Amino acid sequence: MTPRPAPGGRPGLPRHDDRRRTFPQLAPREAPDGRFAATWWGNAWVDALEDTALDAARLARGQAYARRGHVDAITVTPGRVVAYVHGSRPRPYRSEIRLRTLGDDDWERFLDKAAARPDHIAALLDKDVPHALEAVTGLLPAPGDLIPDCSCPDDGFPCKHAAALCYQAARLLDEDPFVLFLMRGRGEQEILAALTRRNAARSAAETSAAAPALATVPARAVLAPTADDTVPRPLPPLPPPLPAPAQPGRPPVHPPDPDAPDPLALDLLASEAAVRAHAFLMTGHDPVAALTPWQDAVRLAAAHPGSGLTASTRALYRDLAYALDRTPTDLARAVAAWRQGGLAGLLVLEEPWDPPAGPFDRARPALLAADQPAFRPWRNRLSTRSLQLRFGRDGLWYGYESDADREDWWPRGTPDPDPVGALTDLLGQ
Repeated sequence: MTPRPAPGGRPGLPRHDDRRRTFPQLAPREAPDGRFAATWWGNAWVDALEDTALDAARLARGQAYARRGHVDAITVTPGRVVAYVHGSRPRPYRSEIRLRTLGDDDWERFLDKAAARPDHIAALLDKDVPHALEAVTGLLPAPGDLIPDCSCPDDGFPCKHAAALCYQAARLLDEDPFVLFLMRGRGEQEILAALTRRNAARSAAETSAAAPALATVPARAVLAPTADDTVPRPLPPLPPPLPAPAQPGRPPVHPPDPDAPDPLALDLLASEAAVRAHAFLMTGHDPVAALTPWQDAVRLAAAHPGSGLTASTRALYRDLAYALDRTPTDLARAVAAWRQGGLAGLLVLEEPWDPPAGPFDRARPALLAADQPAFRPWRNRLSTRSLQLRFGRDGLWYGYESDADREDWWPRGTPDPDPVGALTDLLGQ
């Protein structure tokens, strides 16, 4: 494989060739449910193998070989998957799986469908394949698409060595669906570059269609010579300023490049700059100018789309936390506080304070009257072994939860001006 140049490397060095990828030997693994694939496209690959196999016993032995790590490094090129597989003899056998590559028309249909919606492109960048692409003819293997071959003397279809290779290949597909695309004929860089061109073309077409007719000043009215150059030319009035857009624009999808920053980080920064510029244009106020670097990092992480910690979210949390000398757990807790109450919620998480006499003092009697357990006061907090209410400077009560006696408090529920209402919401989560 051509070595990937390091960022900032000398120009002229060979670039990474993603039409030939070699993956190191996978460690032995026992799947809890007995399945080798966790994704729907990985399972489609396994189903294509098992629906074609003529001997279930050979499949079972191939599964056992794969689980024990008998498959060496796997090389994937268009239409071919190759590896050496260790059997009962000292010398390994060369096994391969062949499959048809897609033609140009098939790839055009796939790329058109993938670029039809921005969330499809975002999913592919996050190593996920939207189910909508399942309908693209020829992408997923069907029974009979996978042609096994092996240097062993067994003439089974497939033999146990080729079956082991096929099962291990399903694990590669789970981790990176672009391996499947490479098997079908195109590398990751080529696909993402084609998606970027389509995305940019559609964005330009949508912008052009939505743009209103603009008032202009002809250049000849300003630059044409006059009969008397000593007399200043009266200039026509300037056209009115362009109308402000209704919402911030979206940046195009950035394909990965070995010499460039992470494309997801570029997309996040570009989107963030667009949102801030739009807010400043509409209101004359930058909504994040007064935030500290930590508060701004929490806001960025909290605004990241998606539910749960996807691969891109984990990378974002890791990088933001590292840049500010915090841990990903610190950031995750702060994000929960920001989503609970914005900047005020983050301050409640991080800044204990002594509230004046008034609402805070009336909270404990109100909780007791509502048959709630006795809460211990400390500064602006009321706590039991596993529940806590924090009184914010904004006059709202914020719910927190922890494992009993752990003092590991996490924001939960919706802020409420009434401590009983905040506790009721917390208990209902």
